[in-house]
Amino acid sequence: MSLFNNTLPEIHNKLHQKEISVSDLVGHALETIDAREEKIRAYITVDEERARASARQLDDQLVSGEERGLLFGLPVGIKDNIVTEGLRTTCGSQFLKNFDPVYDATVVGKLRAAQTVTLGKMNMDEFAMGGSNENSSFFPARNPWDLERVPGGSSGGSAAAVAAGEAYFTLGSDTGGSIRQPASYCGVVGLKPTYGLVSRFGLVAFASSLDQIGPITKNVQDSAYVLQAIAGYDQKDSTSAKVDIPDYLNALTGDVKGLRIAVPKEYLGEGVDPQVKEKVLDALKTLEGLGAVWEEVSLPHTEYAVATYYLLASSEASSNLARFDGVRYGVRADNPDNLLDLYHQSRTQGFGPEVKRRIMLGTYALSSGYYDAYYLKAQKVRTLIKQDFDRVFEQYDVIIGPTAPTTAFKIGSQVDDPLTMYLNDILTIPVSLAGVPAISIPCGLAGGMPVGLQIIGKAFDESSVLRVAHAFEQNTEFHKQRPQL
Repeated sequence: MSLFNNTLPEIHNKLHQKEISVSDLVGHALETIDAREEKIRAYITVDEERARASARQLDDQLVSGEERGLLFGLPVGIKDNIVTEGLRTTCGSQFLKNFDPVYDATVVGKLRAAQTVTLGKMNMDEFAMGGSNENSSFFPARNPWDLERVPGGSSGGSAAAVAAGEAYFTLGSDTGGSIRQPASYCGVVGLKPTYGLVSRFGLVAFASSLDQIGPITKNVQDSAYVLQAIAGYDQKDSTSAKVDIPDYLNALTGDVKGLRIAVPKEYLGEGVDPQVKEKVLDALKTLEGLGAVWEEVSLPHTEYAVATYYLLASSEASSNLARFDGVRYGVRADNPDNLLDLYHQSRTQGFGPEVKRRIMLGTYALSSGYYDAYYLKAQKVRTLIKQDFDRVFEQYDVIIGPTAPTTAFKIGSQVDDPLTMYLNDILTIPVSLAGVPAISIPCGLAGGMPVGLQIIGKAFDESSVLRVAHAFEQNTEFHKQRPQL
């Protein structure tokens, strides 16, 4: 049996009782990677030498008998747009194929302080732009449940690695659903925290008003542990929120009696696969049996969310990616004629087609004569979407629906149809625009593929989101289902 099938407290106890060592954990992870990675391709970079060295150092510390934190010794993977000192960070792009950061992102520093072991950097859509991991400029990751299907994106590698047992947990980033959607497709747990709860310092920016780092784990309890470690104010991040961080583990009571659940009719309407809808309704019945009550509500501006998101995110990407010019870091074109030609050739060679598409869309929306018609109008609609959530949360504790309208689709089936690809995030994007927290947890299989249940909470109320997710999880076996590899 895989060591990773143990819960986090079980692993912790085995370490302190000397039943296993950190080197055992890391060695097991690296052996699994070696056995499965040729099929899954969840990693862009595996840092085996340093991981084994770190494990040996931590084993030396265990000899003292001093009690360590619950994340101590855990082998983790970091999405490749989160910078890691001395460990290549490519953002899934040829533009940064030679970029070795000189500092750690705040979240990486916090995990190091918790004494985790970094296994490597996870595969992703280039600069986090995509929903299938097919936009990685290196190679697409594959879904462990069916190698002919996508793992989702842009944190596809992060989700696939957890599902395949190639890491105990991983970090992803979520701009429009890029933690939750791959978690849904791969049958694992993915949490997008409230915007500002987790520092973005060291996260290579895609859309700065939307990007948020969060954990991908095997179960809800582990998600709470990881969030406890990475949440908190950071003066290096101007968007970081000064809020008190509660004990998220105390929220995992299993009690949802009297909980008021809102179910948006827009989240179960046209375009949602009937089998996905059935699994979500079954999940609501489970919560109802635990004492919760639910009612149908409306989030009327949901239909405008996708258009709003792609205007705003692309506009911010156009601005953020201007720093990649072939001068300061990243690839540099050979023999340019002049400075402008250096910019042109470096970007032509370094950026992939999806990144170029979004830069052009964003530049157009921000250009003179179109700013008011597109970007400004999209900002106004974003406010309306947020107000929809505010109104619902006046009467309800959480909002529940599917994470994605379908299960994972076949590799190559949508890659030439950007609009269809964009619509896969239709149920996660509104949450990102509102800046509120949400988690995706497994709620069953449809056609042999995982279905994700999305639980959405009020701003900075991750405790309620985790409480509901944990209560559901404890009364089902879905989170224990693993792909046969």
